[in-house]
Amino acid sequence: MYEKVKALVAKQLEVDATDVTLNTKFPDDIADFSSISGGYFGLHRDTLELIMAIEEEFDIEIPDEAAENIKTVQQAVDYIYQKVAV
Repeated sequence: MYEKVKALVAKQLEVDATDVTLNTKFPDDIADFSSISGGYFGLHRDTLELIMAIEEEFDIEIPDEAAENIKTVQQAVDYIYQKVAV
């Protein structure tokens, strides 16, 4: 699962996958917009796109409140494990 998330992060943030670790933080700049689908207030555009890519890749839905609390690759992996294990 980590490898899939790592690849998504690298692609979405346009960084080399070797630079992505469990401690890699998502962009923390605050953007004052919401997605077209509604929600995700306060998330940086790159983080929003990453959350949406994770939702699509793992066929899960990440509520706004949860998305705002996912700030690292480790937190994303933990959240996905929690959702797919249910």
